[in-house]
Amino acid sequence: MAATKTTKLLATFWVGQAHLAIDAHHVQEVLVNQPMVRVPRTEPSVRGLINLRGQVVTAIGLAARLGIHQAPDHNPPFCVVVRTDDGPVSLLVDSVGGVLNTEDLRCDPPPDTLDEAMQYLVTGVHQLEGDLLLVLDVARATEVRAGMSTTSNDNQSRDNREEF
Repeated sequence: MAATKTTKLLATFWVGQAHLAIDAHHVQEVLVNQPMVRVPRTEPSVRGLINLRGQVVTAIGLAARLGIHQAPDHNPPFCVVVRTDDGPVSLLVDSVGGVLNTEDLRCDPPPDTLDEAMQYLVTGVHQLEGDLLLVLDVARATEVRAGMSTTSNDNQSRDNREEF
C-alpha cells in the first residue's frame, strides 16, 4: 500500500511510550481522574464504567487493547471520550497531546513489524520529527467483544467499587 496525503485533524495522546492519535472529530471531551466502577467478567481491556453527567460510559484501557504491558494496578489518568455509533466510549490514556493538522504530512500504511493487536487497530503512521504517530481506527479501538472473560476479577471489583 502506498503512502497517501490526507487533510485531517488528529487528537494525539500517549499510552506508555506509544504516541497515538485518532480523528479529532470523534473526540467529545477529555476528562481527568474519573471515578470508575469495575465490571466483573469482562474482557481485560474493559476497565470499568464511568458516570458522564448521568450517562453510563464504558472505559476501555488502550494499553490492554494494544498489547502494551502495564502494571495491573496502573490507572491511566486521562479519559478521551469519543463519539461512536453506539454512544460515547472512554479511552483510557496516560497523557494527552494536542490537535495535529496532518495536511502537510504523509500517511504511511502500518508497518508489518507491528504486533497483531496493533495491526488490527492502526490505520496509518505519520513520521514526525524523532517520533512515529500511530493513527487508530476509532471503531475498532472502541469495540467491545461479546462474551465474558475467563479470568474474573469479581473480588477486586467488589473491593474497588465506587458509587455513581
